[in-house]
Amino acid sequence: MAIEQIFIYDLPALVCGYLLGRFGHCYLNVWIGNPSWLPHHWIYGVILMVISFFVSPVLGLITFYFGIGHFISDLKDFWELKFFAPDEEGEKRFFHID
Repeated sequence: MAIEQIFIYDLPALVCGYLLGRFGHCYLNVWIGNPSWLPHHWIYGVILMVISFFVSPVLGLITFYFGIGHFISDLKDFWELKFFAPDEEGEKRFFHID
């Protein structure tokens, strides 16, 4: 793997995955009423990481890093093993691992 690929594709995919995860946590959940039947978004990150093993090598790495970013954005809920529970009420910080 060339170092250029990491900086051109994988690092931006990681950052975009994190940003999309934080957007979903801070805004999308609030807009749809914070339902208790939707899984926490760290689960979507794990699903993307698993799917990445079944696609082409370049697209697989991009998908894997996107999934890692999405997973990291909800790391606290993973540590607490929250699967299907509404997020806590209160102030939401965008650049935060929650």
